[in-house]
Amino acid sequence: MTTTNGGPAEVGPAPGAGQEQPQLTVVAQYIKDFSFENPNAPQSLNVRQEQPQIGIQINVGATPLSETDIEVVIKLDGKAETSSTLLFRFELEFAGVFRIRNVPQESLNPIVMIECPRLLFPFAREVIATTVRNGGFPPLLLDPVDFVSLYRQKMAQAQPTPAPAAGS
Repeated sequence: MTTTNGGPAEVGPAPGAGQEQPQLTVVAQYIKDFSFENPNAPQSLNVRQEQPQIGIQINVGATPLSETDIEVVIKLDGKAETSSTLLFRFELEFAGVFRIRNVPQESLNPIVMIECPRLLFPFAREVIATTVRNGGFPPLLLDPVDFVSLYRQKMAQAQPTPAPAAGS
């Protein structure tokens, strides 16, 4: 019998040996594309009594780069306007490269479309807040995004709708 550090050596494989733990690693994150427009400055910077209407659209996309690496992109399009004036508009594509290992195939899509954007969103939010502030407006602090609901909506839209029964 051999010993290790004074104790008996383990016989047989260690518990869980051969089963690698799932891993999600952020390899890189970056601004892929960004545009900010303040088309009516300096008039748009005047103090207004009317609250601006703010509209935001969020989309998530993914592109495999290798067997383990995936690029995930959050696209945020937004604008602020009053009844008569466009105050500002922005388009941001914020991306990250994620290395995903030892994840069952059935869990891969939810991880890519929910967890990866959840990790990227705070950084995209900061880019937008800072840019809007630097554009002369109060910072635009985006509310947290429920990427689970966004994923479920996308999956529901991808499902084919059943055709009506013949003869009805």
